[in-house]
Amino acid sequence: MTLMMSVSGVRGIVGETMTPTLAAEIGSAFGSFLEGGPVVLARDSRPSGEMIEGAVRAGLLSTGCHVVDLGIVTTPGAALMVVERSARGGIVVTASHNPVEWNGIKFLTASGFAPPLKMADQIYDILRSRRFRFVDVEKIGRLERDLSTADRHVGRVIRILDLAAIRRRQLNIVLDSVNGAGGASGRLLLERLGCKVQHENAEPTGLFAHGPEPTAANLTGLCDAVRMHGADIGFAQDPDADRLAIVDNKGRYIGEEFTLALAAKFVMSKKPGPAAANLSTSRLIDDIAAQAGGAAVHRTAVGEANVAQAVLDHHCVIGGEGNGGVIDPRVVPVRDSLTAMGLVLGLLAEDWRPLDVIVGDLPRYTMLKLKFELEGDQINGWLERLRLASDGGRITDSDGLRVDWLDGWVHLRASNTEPIARVIVEAANEEAARALAKRVTDLR
Repeated sequence: MTLMMSVSGVRGIVGETMTPTLAAEIGSAFGSFLEGGPVVLARDSRPSGEMIEGAVRAGLLSTGCHVVDLGIVTTPGAALMVVERSARGGIVVTASHNPVEWNGIKFLTASGFAPPLKMADQIYDILRSRRFRFVDVEKIGRLERDLSTADRHVGRVIRILDLAAIRRRQLNIVLDSVNGAGGASGRLLLERLGCKVQHENAEPTGLFAHGPEPTAANLTGLCDAVRMHGADIGFAQDPDADRLAIVDNKGRYIGEEFTLALAAKFVMSKKPGPAAANLSTSRLIDDIAAQAGGAAVHRTAVGEANVAQAVLDHHCVIGGEGNGGVIDPRVVPVRDSLTAMGLVLGLLAEDWRPLDVIVGDLPRYTMLKLKFELEGDQINGWLERLRLASDGGRITDSDGLRVDWLDGWVHLRASNTEPIARVIVEAANEEAARALAKRVTDLR
């Protein structure tokens, strides 16, 4: 089995490529890189999480780090706590949307976001060379537990919203937390916003009630629940609650791409400004920015760290990815499902029209997301054939290859988190999107 090591962290199959031995060494490598100091440690709800977290904790303590253990919390909550606790960095034990047999280890910088490539490479160099900076017994780190993450996180989100306006709307919401880490803080936020909440798959058991990635195929139950309860909206978190998918008031999955689009529409209506999005994100964000006064959209390589860095570098009012990840720098500089929920509810409270009507007024595209199990050499050959067949399209090659034509675009790249090639295609309608997808996949 392949162990995935990238700017997005380390992921592997528990008991095969992700083992306690490796986890302890990763903790030792990160602690050695930081040269001690306070470090925030958290995990999602996976059954393997306590084992992997314990090994990471041992590695951190062995290098003199003071470990602030948050328990089961969201990834954005952990990122916020890095800053709140003035830590030198953080680690979250999570495999995000991967199935339960996977687990992973994600690093956070002192600013609370994923490390840039250079920093990640330095940590991996220490790991590979085993140049661990173990300390003498009197300098071994100490352990502290902090259970305040949910309260602090929710408070930070509410601070950027018009609380009274959302409460007046008295929204009826179905929340699906997929038995992950986001249930407690997600429900707390919605209740403080005065919403009536029907909470599905709330317990953080890590035994996912359905596929953990918040896609249409995995959220049929949420669609049914929205219809059954007559809800205004349905929200679906992924296991570490950094992504959010939305179901409209008719019980229709509207797609992860609309999460960022709706959040950006609300934010830019208040404060027009630049945005950041990765190369695999829909043109919807460009359309919304244009409607808000023509602000720039800065495109980055896929990877939360790349988008977060662009948000900071270009002073963006919002950023994110088309996978349901929204970054509002006023809350926390990483993807955050709680921020996304708050911003979308702010839009509903201000507009008062049903969500399906609001979405119906946005530009319409058809996006297809495909994946293929391929080795690196096979992907490289495919990329070159696509480049040669670009036929006058605008090429961006900072992450695989994106080709933009007037009537659509395609992005072909190797995944950061799985041993696969991803193909994203977007066009004006389904027929055009399928034709473009065939044109690209025939080159495989």
